[in-house]
Amino acid sequence: MPSRARTVGRPAASAAVLAALLAVSAPPAASAPTDEARLRLETPETYVMYHADEGDRGTDQGFAIPVAVVPGGTAAARNVKVVVDASGLRGVARVAKGGYGNCTGDGWVFTCEYGTLRNDGESNVPFALLGVDGVEPGDSGTVTYTASADNAAAVTGSTRMAVGGPTLLSPEKEARVNGLEPGRPAELTPAFANRTRFTAEEGVAVRITADGGLTLTPRHSNCFYAGTAPTSAWCAFPTEAAPGTAYRTRTPLTYTAAERELKGTLVYDWSSAPHRPDGHAVRGTGAPLTLTRTPARGFSEGPSTVAVGTTVQADQRPVTGTVRGRVGDTVEVRLGVRDLGPGRPTGDEDRGRFEVVPPEGTTVTAIPYTFEDTDGQWACERPKSPGGAFVCDAADPRFTEGRQGAGTTVVGFRFRIDRQVPGARGTIRTYNPYDRTPGNDTGVIPLEAAPAPFHRALPHPVAWGAGGAAAAAFLYAVYRRRRARPGAAG
Repeated sequence: MPSRARTVGRPAASAAVLAALLAVSAPPAASAPTDEARLRLETPETYVMYHADEGDRGTDQGFAIPVAVVPGGTAAARNVKVVVDASGLRGVARVAKGGYGNCTGDGWVFTCEYGTLRNDGESNVPFALLGVDGVEPGDSGTVTYTASADNAAAVTGSTRMAVGGPTLLSPEKEARVNGLEPGRPAELTPAFANRTRFTAEEGVAVRITADGGLTLTPRHSNCFYAGTAPTSAWCAFPTEAAPGTAYRTRTPLTYTAAERELKGTLVYDWSSAPHRPDGHAVRGTGAPLTLTRTPARGFSEGPSTVAVGTTVQADQRPVTGTVRGRVGDTVEVRLGVRDLGPGRPTGDEDRGRFEVVPPEGTTVTAIPYTFEDTDGQWACERPKSPGGAFVCDAADPRFTEGRQGAGTTVVGFRFRIDRQVPGARGTIRTYNPYDRTPGNDTGVIPLEAAPAPFHRALPHPVAWGAGGAAAAAFLYAVYRRRRARPGAAG
């Protein structure tokens, strides 16, 4: 029995040892992704690629696949990637590599790397879309994609990608509106032309965008606005514009300029694939905007622009100072421009410039500045000839450090006082396209120079040389003669 017990026990012991060895030497089993993070695709259900009339000239590089992490997770999504299959576009489009350098692939399948995502999102453009000849409006195909991560379940999505209707043209000449009084309504009458061989079977739509303090008046029931004081509107029309036709709105849209605004811009563009853009949730409550025929002349591809100027001015006056010191001194004087309003300069071209002519008897040795932790010597353009003006662009990034509160921009001029010139005065003058009060545009820069101190009037020892030695010898000889005369003092 003892011997049998040992015989039976050995295999059991051997199995235990073998199991232990396997547990140590075998590689760990790959763990399945956990749901520590959850991914979300934010892609459109439909997407218009290019216009049918463009054929193989059509291009589109705007199709992006945004991936986000669903809020509320406990960890970031690690090593996120998206695999995109565009083979469903055969016959209606071609694809070429895109992806901001983060996507790879050949043929119809692309893989895009998104890295690690936390409580935010990231986008990649997997491919560029290229047109093909022979397509008709509405021809379409489907793109599919799968997003995955090391610690998140995969999610899938798809987008139906369609060929758009005809290209609609806008007025080629940029319109200008001058002298618009803030708060007073102004009118805009958008127009378009269809010069293709296709009919806009889905109707047409116009998107209007206003900036620079301009706002659109929300009133038409077939228009959707971005907010109650909108700067963007989208209006749809059922009109099936035939080839060779042109239309304008039967009544104008209206817009206003805000107080203190100097200018603004309206841009509008027409589409034969009416899809309301995001953010346009406020629908007008008035009568619908309609279209009427107009002559098909003066149209070209691309959006149409209206430049608006208001009656508001941006009055400016110079910030000046006095060059005060002794001859030989180098002193700093802060010079620049102060905005008096009421208009608010916003764009770089609105800030204007100022020009400085130094007072006689001085030399500008530097106009130092600091920009992005880099020091420079000349913040302004130096004159090409003596006596000219230093030209300072107030919008230049080199003036960033000199911009102060209350709309003041200054920079330090370093003047070396070369000599006394009684009554010498330099000038500083401001220039601004919106300044309609020229009486305060010029200021003076007086020179108040005192004589150089006595030690500056003496020659420096290094400069004495042979002349200094000769002078010393002469003085010593005079001293000896005086000592030799009878009665001379000792």
